[in-house]
Amino acid sequence: MIRALKRPSARFRLTALYGGLFLVGGAMLLGLTYFLVLQALPSPGTGLTLSKQNGIFVPPSPLPSPFPGGQTEVQIIGQAQQQVLGTFLLESGVALVLMAIISVLLGWIVAGRVLAPVHQITATARRLSQANLHERIGLTGPDDEIKELADTFDSMLARLAAAFDSQQRFVANASHELRTPLTTQRALVDVNLADPNASPAQLRATLEKIRIVTDESEHLVMSLLALAKSERGLDHRTSIDLAALAQVTVDGGQGGGLQMDTSLESAVVAGDRALLQRMLGNLVDNATRYNLKDGWIRIATGASNGHAFLRVSNSGRTIPDHAVSLLFEPFRRLDGDRLADRGGAGLGLSIVRAIAIAHGGEASATPLDEGGLSVLVTLPSPAVEFPRGIGDNGVADEPA
Repeated sequence: MIRALKRPSARFRLTALYGGLFLVGGAMLLGLTYFLVLQALPSPGTGLTLSKQNGIFVPPSPLPSPFPGGQTEVQIIGQAQQQVLGTFLLESGVALVLMAIISVLLGWIVAGRVLAPVHQITATARRLSQANLHERIGLTGPDDEIKELADTFDSMLARLAAAFDSQQRFVANASHELRTPLTTQRALVDVNLADPNASPAQLRATLEKIRIVTDESEHLVMSLLALAKSERGLDHRTSIDLAALAQVTVDGGQGGGLQMDTSLESAVVAGDRALLQRMLGNLVDNATRYNLKDGWIRIATGASNGHAFLRVSNSGRTIPDHAVSLLFEPFRRLDGDRLADRGGAGLGLSIVRAIAIAHGGEASATPLDEGGLSVLVTLPSPAVEFPRGIGDNGVADEPA
């Protein structure tokens, strides 16, 4: 109660509102009742024109009085009516004050019960930390606005917990992946420093190895930056044809000499040109790295049911169904590929999925029966016209 006086809480304000409304409504009811009672009382005297003086009905001229003290019947009736009305006002006012006090107490209790779920939500929010994000409010009761708020809060906690777990796994995996090339570089340097008779040819070979490891580290860092940028969302959108973008990629020589088949139909989307280029490049690069020696890559684009699609398929070894979903997780490769000499950091498909989600779409993968993988990206077609990003000839247009 002291806290409520220092800083009026919602409970205190609701109680004051309940009490004030009851007091105003009671006063209006009392005034209306007094007026109706006053109108219902008969006039003192019959066949007389009466006037009211000092709140008492009196005849226009004195009449002979048969009552003691010289009072007439009219005067006695008028005084009795005045006393009745006065008593009515006094007792009704006292009853109104008492009921107002009771309404304030009841309002305080009812407001506390109504706001109890809000206090439960507040207590849960204060108690949560990274160590107990799994806790939920779990509010029970009628399906009203407060329960809807609690359920929304629980859903937000579930998303935060999933994002936090994903971030922890990402940081741990990124630390491991970055530590590996650094350890390799240190080992190469220490070996050569420990050999005072190292020839220039040996030192040059070591430097070439360090350069390769450094390139891999740079590629990893750039992939991490691309993943972070795509997960942050889009800063601007332009109208881009995925078919023209794919043609630019094919003409650029990506594919490592593998057989490249294309089926490109118009697939206009609204998005970030650099991110979409990175998405397509990652798909082709992934299809090239995990392919057979004389394999093939197929790229198809098109539009259907208000969505544009991009499909990149490749030959390769057989992939089990249960392992497909793991390919979109950061630093996740198929069993046995982590130490393979295929290059890459295990972020290619993670970046593809993040870019697709940033554009309001999704990415999925399907293993092929004959071996290999087919990755499908679907993006919503723009409902409004955006500035052009890639023209039909594959050249970037200036924004309108």
